[in-house]
Amino acid sequence: MKMKAPRGTVDILSPDIRKWQYVEKVIQNICDRFHFEEIRTPLFEHTEVFQRGVGDTTDIVQKEMYTFTDRGGRSITLRPEGTAAVVRAFVENKLYGAINQPVKLYYFAEMFRYERPQQGRMRQLNQFGVEVLGSADPAVDAEVIALAMACYKELGLQSIKLVINSLGDKESRKSHRAALVDHFSPFEDELCSDCKDRLTKNPMRILDCKKDMEHPAMKTAPSILDHLNDESLEYFNKVKEYLDIMDIPYVVDENLVRGLDYYNHTAFEIMSESEGFGAITTLLGGGRYNQLAADLGGPDTPGIGFGMGLERLLMALDAEKVNVPVEQKLDCYVVAIGKEPEKEAVRLLNELRQNGIQADKDYQGRKMKAQFKSADRLKVKYVLILGETELEQNMVLVRSMETGEQTEVPMNKLMEMMTNALLGGHDVE
Repeated sequence: MKMKAPRGTVDILSPDIRKWQYVEKVIQNICDRFHFEEIRTPLFEHTEVFQRGVGDTTDIVQKEMYTFTDRGGRSITLRPEGTAAVVRAFVENKLYGAINQPVKLYYFAEMFRYERPQQGRMRQLNQFGVEVLGSADPAVDAEVIALAMACYKELGLQSIKLVINSLGDKESRKSHRAALVDHFSPFEDELCSDCKDRLTKNPMRILDCKKDMEHPAMKTAPSILDHLNDESLEYFNKVKEYLDIMDIPYVVDENLVRGLDYYNHTAFEIMSESEGFGAITTLLGGGRYNQLAADLGGPDTPGIGFGMGLERLLMALDAEKVNVPVEQKLDCYVVAIGKEPEKEAVRLLNELRQNGIQADKDYQGRKMKAQFKSADRLKVKYVLILGETELEQNMVLVRSMETGEQTEVPMNKLMEMMTNALLGGHDVE
């Protein structure tokens, strides 16, 4: 049997892996500037974390989770999203008692969802996310959105759109829920099976249905904005005001509800408007979740965050033809000819690496010409040539692959010269 990666998973190889590393490095730098700390949570959690955190009525919990019973009879689920796991860690480790509040966290994590694989949406997906816990200030909402926008802008994306909405507080949601039930009930027989179920459990999620999105009732559905109480409306207006202050353009979409039960107040998505990106344009989604920490056994703690799909980010970079640095150039390549020079090459290679220099050598027993071809393919800056004669004279021939010039360097001077040339910006002389 020919072994293959499971459906919905891919191997990420060079040079693509260098794109991932570059993107992650840029994002980490932005998180440092925004004063966020990294968190790493387990790959799997007790299933209840997601049932209580994400919500029993969501597609994730009902259809998409990888859940199994372990040898101890416990129900375990591979992480399908990041927020519930981070909030569980926040509660368990009593981060609500930390001196510095709010607690600002970010993560890079693999998620697992059993859904139909398609471009940019895999069963094992990679996500970058942030969570801020401990503040109900609308300025925090704007800061989280600003961080997300900074990531896309600094990576070079231009064709992106920020969409925001308010889901209101409990009182506003209750009023809107009643209006949605009244509105959609006459059309219950025309809705898909999922939406029939949502009508009684979570009618707001009908607005997020892909199957019924063209139903005429969707166009006339009650807007959450018409049911916001004064407090919720004031909160939403402040979020918009802060975005205006930071010159971050946005579009208000009253039908934006997000797919997870824990959201309230601010909800947002960032979409690609690049031509040829595909029908599913969402790059990132997030929002406020003031009840989640309490739902997971902690104190009442307001929170907000987002999840960004890295596969979709890389797709967007490709769609906009953004040049992501992937070229790898090797500093030094040691060419050794003969048994004793081969031994010295091993020592020399290790010394170069200990001094912070990228270096490699041939391990195939190839002749000198083939080794030079290998060095050329690797785009090496300098080739260090070591033969019997050089070894006897305690010298190394250093060839610049850019100019073709070759210099004879005493072994005891080699490391100083190479360090100056590669790390100090001076040519080998």
